[in-house]
Amino acid sequence: MKFKPLGERVLAERLEEDTKTASGIIIPDNAKEKPLEGIVKAIGKEVKEVKVGDTIVFGKYSGTEVKLEGKEYLILKLEDVLGVRA
Repeated sequence: MKFKPLGERVLAERLEEDTKTASGIIIPDNAKEKPLEGIVKAIGKEVKEVKVGDTIVFGKYSGTEVKLEGKEYLILKLEDVLGVRA
């Protein structure tokens, strides 16, 4: 994929949400919330806090959804990234 976010922006791919609860109940697609975690796929030139491959946590209403090469991604401002999973 050839996409380079500008400035302090991050391109992330959302992680898939579980389709079953711990007790085995299947959650239908229309009842699932979008996951608040993703994998960093590309970073802007000014981003120093995260790197490609990091798993990040972001706010519920953060970012702009884009479709690149048939996949859905999220472009986030660095300030919308709440943390990095260790």
